[in-house]
Amino acid sequence: MKRANPSLIGIVARRIVAFSLLAMALQIGVVFADYWFDDDKLSVLLLQQETETLSRAIANRDGVLTYEPDHELRERYLERHGRDGAIYLRVRTASGSVLFSNCTTECAAHFLPLSINAPNFWKRLIAPGKPFSIAGGQSFERDGVPVLVELAILKDPNGFMYSALLHEMFDSMIVPMTLMFCLVIGATIWSIRSALRPVAVAVKAADAIDPRDSGARLPATRMPLEIERLVSAVNRLLARVGDLIQSQKVFSSSIAHEIRTPVSIAKMELSRIADPRARNAERDLDALTHILEQLTSLARADAVDPSAYQRASLSVIGAEVTETTAPFVFDQGKSIEFADHGTAPVTVIPALVENMLRNLIENAVKHNPPGTRIVVTCGPGPQVSVEDNGKGLVDLPEHNDDLGYIKRSGQLGLGLKIVHRISALHKARVSIDTAPDQGTKITIDFSAVA
Repeated sequence: MKRANPSLIGIVARRIVAFSLLAMALQIGVVFADYWFDDDKLSVLLLQQETETLSRAIANRDGVLTYEPDHELRERYLERHGRDGAIYLRVRTASGSVLFSNCTTECAAHFLPLSINAPNFWKRLIAPGKPFSIAGGQSFERDGVPVLVELAILKDPNGFMYSALLHEMFDSMIVPMTLMFCLVIGATIWSIRSALRPVAVAVKAADAIDPRDSGARLPATRMPLEIERLVSAVNRLLARVGDLIQSQKVFSSSIAHEIRTPVSIAKMELSRIADPRARNAERDLDALTHILEQLTSLARADAVDPSAYQRASLSVIGAEVTETTAPFVFDQGKSIEFADHGTAPVTVIPALVENMLRNLIENAVKHNPPGTRIVVTCGPGPQVSVEDNGKGLVDLPEHNDDLGYIKRSGQLGLGLKIVHRISALHKARVSIDTAPDQGTKITIDFSAVA
């Protein structure tokens, strides 16, 4: 199974995603390195984030400030057994009133004296290096009262440094870059869809081109420059193909017309010769004449003018063809009948439909034994069929890419080729029902042009 080609939107979107993720990873790495190798900046960030988290537990109960940490907050600052380090916390007002403290002498050693008014922020280094050993505090207002939250961390037993790093990268990098990334993807997809809209118009126009119209071209107006160049190249190709097809049509019609006259003269001369070999030559010339007529029919079908289509009755066409071919059928020892079950008018080229029915009748005559009964039926509905009770299509043509339809016997199956070609011009459907020694029925359904 052939794999479908990827869409341009998919290709561009995947590349934007890949490069955006790469840019995000590089930027995160730069921010991480900037904080990791600057202990002062990272320690300030740690204290600011942790004291802000602790300040959320400060509450006002009936005009009295209290510190009421929830279970999650208590667990976060709980000292872990087996870890080297300690965490000390004190919450006090600007006047020195302590709301909460988990230390005694340690508080005096690491925090500011209670007599000092609460500053906006302070920090000092207890010991250099990582894990951090630092102390500091930050002031927050609760109902107009400044409250100082102080925190001392010795060897960072709970890994606050990594939490601060992750929090900073998430807030400052991942969230804004993700929003930007989504906007870029959305804008890119919208831009590509807008840019490809003329391509969709060109595709629709290409699907609607009538192959019989040699002057049909794709629209090139209001298109981006690159797409306009492609459309112009396709239009130039269509012009060259149209010229080639027109030359082929003229050649086919001309050669069939030019050969017909000398063949007729040769037949006249042969008719004057009383010799069995002359009769064989006459049969060969008849076969050649038939092929020339079929080639002319094919050329006529390929060179049809779209203005030749008109509303016509299949019943009338079928009756006329049956009447005109009846003498030929009777001379060959076969019989022909016409049955009309009622047909509505359809948009066709009457001359081509007559040609198609005539080819089907001639094939039924030529390939069946004497006594074969041929029935031309019109209807019910927009369809016509030619049926015989002969030997069936035992030599059904097969399609060859180079030569068209070739019978298993090696002869060109131009009659059926003409039928299929004319049916295709009318968007009609051809169905063949045949069986050995039970006859053949070929039906052409014109529902598409009814």
